[in-house]
Amino acid sequence: MKSKFIYYIIATALFLFFSCEDEMNYTETTTNSKEEVFSSFSRTANFVTDIYGRLDYDYGNYGGAMLASASDEADYAWSNSSIHDFYNGSWSPINPKAGVWYDSYAGIRAANFYLEASEGQTFDGNKYDQDYEEQFVRFQRYQYEVRFLRAYFYFNLVRQYGDVPLVTTVLTSAEANSVTRTPAGQIFDFIIDECDAIVNHLPVRYTNLADRANNETGRVGRIAVVALKAKALLYRASPLFNTNNDNSLWRDAALASKAVIDSCAVHGISLGAYTDLWGTESYVAGEGIFMRRIGDLNYLEAYNYPIGVEGGGSGNCPTQTLVDAYEMKETGLLWNEPGSGYSDSDPYTGRDPRFAMTIVKNGDEKWPIYNENPIETFVGGRNASPLAGATTTGYYLRKYLDPSVDLRVGNTNSKRHSWIIFRLGEFYLNYAEALFNYLGSPDATDDTFTLSAVDAVNVVRNRPGVGMPPFATGMANEAFLKKYKNERMVELAFEGHRFWDVRRWKDGEALRSITRMEITRNPNGTYDYNRVTKQRSWDDKMYFFPIPDSERRINSNLYQNEGW
Repeated sequence: MKSKFIYYIIATALFLFFSCEDEMNYTETTTNSKEEVFSSFSRTANFVTDIYGRLDYDYGNYGGAMLASASDEADYAWSNSSIHDFYNGSWSPINPKAGVWYDSYAGIRAANFYLEASEGQTFDGNKYDQDYEEQFVRFQRYQYEVRFLRAYFYFNLVRQYGDVPLVTTVLTSAEANSVTRTPAGQIFDFIIDECDAIVNHLPVRYTNLADRANNETGRVGRIAVVALKAKALLYRASPLFNTNNDNSLWRDAALASKAVIDSCAVHGISLGAYTDLWGTESYVAGEGIFMRRIGDLNYLEAYNYPIGVEGGGSGNCPTQTLVDAYEMKETGLLWNEPGSGYSDSDPYTGRDPRFAMTIVKNGDEKWPIYNENPIETFVGGRNASPLAGATTTGYYLRKYLDPSVDLRVGNTNSKRHSWIIFRLGEFYLNYAEALFNYLGSPDATDDTFTLSAVDAVNVVRNRPGVGMPPFATGMANEAFLKKYKNERMVELAFEGHRFWDVRRWKDGEALRSITRMEITRNPNGTYDYNRVTKQRSWDDKMYFFPIPDSERRINSNLYQNEGW
């Protein structure tokens, strides 16, 4: 952490372009002395917005590559990306992939400064402003928003590193350079306690408040606090952290996810169309609990539109491993299960509808909208090898991309994008996993948990526009767990879960290889499909990231994670 814990938070390209009423207002702040931050309501608001700007999202944090391309969801088409370091032997304490470490602690440092410096502020210079009372109510709420953000940053740190320094006060450089790592269990306790302490101080929504000045979206609401607590409890109960398999931790996680589901039901948050989760209006999607507003952009599309399409640079290419996770719509069975209905010569017909909503395949048309040619991912095709940067897997990414973004010279535009932090569908799945582990059966219920794990998963599978066959009752535990993990991979694809799920489950062996599809076109216009395995390296030390060597050189109290 060293002297990076300073009193300044530079508002560097926050990617926040907020309009006046329906989103958080934003103007850039460059200095943070106590006097300046609290000289007016607007300066205070800007400082808090800067902390919001530390919220993570993944539209290509590794030179265009998402963490999905460091898991078995995707393969990044360009070999020079740093994403390949995760599995090619280059990952190390000297090359630590430490963006989350530095960004999170910068956010925590700013939060600690704010929470200390804001105490007793009365904004006497604004007392005769017409909207003083409204603005002061807003200011009083900021402390709880900031405490949420600090807890969220600690969640990102603990899932990535395990034990991390827990700092809740402003430190001098000397103090920062001598902190010790706090056990992960205590970090989880801190997150959970903070959520309990602040939850009733925040509104469910900001759009229906009486005063116009507070009529904003994009801020932390009460259900987001409940969601953060539930997610922290799920991780704490998972094998990576719950080394003694304490069953009470699974119960706590199930209760917390149930609280999210129940709160959403009370406040009208429900599952809608899968594709409503992205696009210009996704921030008001029916099942959204907390969305990270990015703003108007087109670089996500530039990174991922196919090679061979004007403006397309290729990038995160969904793997055949992911494609194989999409069951057959009619039977609910995987491609290689007997009686599934899968055809080797027609592999994409009749698949789970979420496949076509997530992945661009050979023959797809109007992707993006201005492209007049069908996508060709067969060898020698318009969007395929041997073109430099062409898909390495036989597929391109669709999910999160807006096909109305135009990258043609002279027609270039940008569209609003948002990143899903919490949504209802995840918490049905989290509930199912926690309850299954607690009660020991996919069909079990009790007086507290009246919705079984199977039934919770089926709510997600039956979402509008998907309608997959339900999980059957009476499944053996092993069969349910396998099918559940597959469902989670499908439903949450490219939302930043898979990379972490395989770690908290201690299923790292799944990352030792990916499957790609090699497609060849025959003279008669038919296609041959050949699965090709690509090996990747995995070591159990990779369950946690290495502590950056640069930090340990300054602070010897930061012991290294095992194996690094």
